[in-house]
Amino acid sequence: MLGSCLLIALEGLAPAAAFAQAPATSSDTSPARFLSNFEKRVTVKVLPNGLTLMICERPEAPVFSYFTIVDAGDANDPGGESGLAHMFEHLAFKGTTDIGTTDYAAEKIALDKVEAAYAAYDTEYRKRVGQDPAKLKQLHDAFLAAQKDAQQYVIPNEFTEIAEANGASGLNASTSLDSTQYFWSMPQNRLQLWAYMESDRIANPVPREFYKERDVVMEERRMRVDSNPIGRMVEQFLAAAYVAHPYHRPNVGWASELSQITATEAEAFHKKYYVPANITVAVVGDVKPSDMPMLEKYFGAIPAGPKPEEMTTVEPPQTAEKSVIIKDPSQPLYLEGYHRPDYRDPDDAVYDAIQDIFSNGRTSRLYRSLVRDQQIAAEAEGFSGFPGDKYPGLFAFFAVPNQGHSPQEMRTAIHKEIEKLKTTDVSDEELAMFKTRARASLLQGLGDNEGLAEQLATYQLRYGDWRELFNQLQKIDAVSKADIRRVANKVFLDTNRTYAMVETAAPQQAANGGAQ
Repeated sequence: MLGSCLLIALEGLAPAAAFAQAPATSSDTSPARFLSNFEKRVTVKVLPNGLTLMICERPEAPVFSYFTIVDAGDANDPGGESGLAHMFEHLAFKGTTDIGTTDYAAEKIALDKVEAAYAAYDTEYRKRVGQDPAKLKQLHDAFLAAQKDAQQYVIPNEFTEIAEANGASGLNASTSLDSTQYFWSMPQNRLQLWAYMESDRIANPVPREFYKERDVVMEERRMRVDSNPIGRMVEQFLAAAYVAHPYHRPNVGWASELSQITATEAEAFHKKYYVPANITVAVVGDVKPSDMPMLEKYFGAIPAGPKPEEMTTVEPPQTAEKSVIIKDPSQPLYLEGYHRPDYRDPDDAVYDAIQDIFSNGRTSRLYRSLVRDQQIAAEAEGFSGFPGDKYPGLFAFFAVPNQGHSPQEMRTAIHKEIEKLKTTDVSDEELAMFKTRARASLLQGLGDNEGLAEQLATYQLRYGDWRELFNQLQKIDAVSKADIRRVANKVFLDTNRTYAMVETAAPQQAANGGAQ
């Protein structure tokens, strides 16, 4: 039954909701059962400049969706420039040398003056000895004046307005520690317009209104981290859990670094990481292999560049438990994490199983124990691949105590559940439910053009072959009770643990206490 549902999904003939209730048998999960049909719909081509283009035919409606993934995220921010990768999400649709400007030649001169004015101001600002307040104000005023002069050439939101006037919907971008993504959907008869706009956006971006957007990101940081107890706890937690790897940095950036990154640094980042060899683009919908030459014309014109070198920093093994205790006039919270390998690890599906058993719905172990039975927590969950999974990440546990209960109680209760997993096999029902839900979740992600484009591009980038997406079914089916106990005993060790807790404190005590 699942095999036929999967075929329907891949052919775009049924809504994603149809998968959730589908029973499955082991024979239905064989990729060979459906890949021969699906392969006829997918065309992959690596262009001479290194960019990977993918087309998947779903002609049931005259629309298409695309997903561009750049193999660079916040973990790739250069030292002292945290938050830089995230800026490209905010600059995504500011336009190009052709779109968003009344006169790019004049605007380029004005933008160069902005950078020169900011460099002069920044040099004075960074002086630890001998800073001249009067000169600093004069230089800052000159910087503001240069920004104002450059602004006269900007046509606000022109890129977005052109796209939306031609039927684009869901136009957006996102940044993670591992990658940066861009996506929207459009009518099929605008495919060539999209190809021009997206390739132009990659090849010829202009960091216009950079400092205005930097201020927006600074405000985002204040809202999500500085003014948010969970955000502050997570930031301190990751800084403690990682001593070497860039996962120890917040994806929005450290405030002191974020406040001083420049458009010049952004251009250098783009030149290094936004090269075709580091980019995969998937288009799904009413498209055909015969469209590939037209797409090649636009995306093949993007100048080639060397693929960025792989990151060499490896987080050293953790040998002692680490802790962060924050006294704050807020809700008490608890978070702990254990280092685990990256997504390429043979046991990756086993971690998914553990996450499902601990946290998937009201039948999950943490919900039943902490929330329903003991009633000590308002929320309790475990999750894998935090804060990313391209590099070795964490399997983490998070709990929010109910009134009258403490983070220490969350810690004790979570550890009891971990010990059960380490010493006793999960039930047949728990394992079967994981496999059913995992299959359904994978298939639901293929139920629309947007989801399929994202999955195809991501798997092609991560594994070098989109077919690996369907091999996940075999890996899910292969997970055993013994695997779960083995991995739990290997990873959930006190010496491999970092924990953070927020203890409710009066405002004055919090001001004097802080993180320990």
